[in-house]
Amino acid sequence: MRGFDLDQLRTFVTVAEAGSLSAAAPRLYLSQSSVSEQLRKLEARAGVPLLTRGKQGAVPTPAGRRLLEHARRILALSEMALQDLRGQGLEGELRLAVTDYFRPGEIAAMLRGLRERYPQLRLHVTVMKSAMIEAEVDGGSFDIGLSMRLAPAAQGRARPRDGSRRTGKTGAGTVLRRETLAWVAAPGDSEALGVPLPLVLLPDTCSLHQYVVQLLRRRRLEYVVMHSASGVAGLQLALAAGLGLSCLNASAIGPGIATLDARTQARLRLPPLPPAEFFLLPARAGEAPLVGQVRAALAEQLG
Repeated sequence: MRGFDLDQLRTFVTVAEAGSLSAAAPRLYLSQSSVSEQLRKLEARAGVPLLTRGKQGAVPTPAGRRLLEHARRILALSEMALQDLRGQGLEGELRLAVTDYFRPGEIAAMLRGLRERYPQLRLHVTVMKSAMIEAEVDGGSFDIGLSMRLAPAAQGRARPRDGSRRTGKTGAGTVLRRETLAWVAAPGDSEALGVPLPLVLLPDTCSLHQYVVQLLRRRRLEYVVMHSASGVAGLQLALAAGLGLSCLNASAIGPGIATLDARTQARLRLPPLPPAEFFLLPARAGEAPLVGQVRAALAEQLG
């Protein structure tokens, strides 16, 4: 019995990760009709529906979720085989620093993808604050940095005290994605929020802490820092416990945390927030070819 077509599997994985056919088409350099045709042929070969299509996009069915895991491994093995024959397999040790705001649920999948693609690569990951990642960019403590900054439209409005380049320069590094920032608190606590604004933030070395504080000062809004968390996980717990309000990027809004509605934001006079960008720091002069190859693989996987 003939197996699956690799191009169709690649299309299926890309659609599942992108969330819709329209979002996947440019990643695959195909028209949307070609993507749809490849999925139709794949479902015919599988004999079961693999995706549920609707207003919310394309979502894998239970059978689709099972195939998705197989497809990722099949594609990774195919690429490994080609790299091995061409003598392009990656071996060695690499240190990766990741901002703790970066899509917490995706870090494990990111590492799994790298392991499947480069089984001989030994990867060491440290979760750090963005300001620390950028301050250590030339310090040699890591090889690749994945950091967060405010989108260019917000740059220059609030500069971090540590002098980091995140809000001082634009266009540095490879932007992977943008996410909205939102004012958040525990669900049901919004009516109890008042002035002074009870803030839950990371320490004042955090650039997002600095941005929020300066933003509120410019608006002449009274606030008090009710809780200073050491990391995003602690911040999420404090918010879920009802200790106050904060701002988080969309993927870091976890269980027990909700975005404040427009009425509450208007009542508290909370200003709008800019998007956040996640980006890979640019290559260093003289870095090993291994580092550049893994950076390119991460940009492809996460972009």
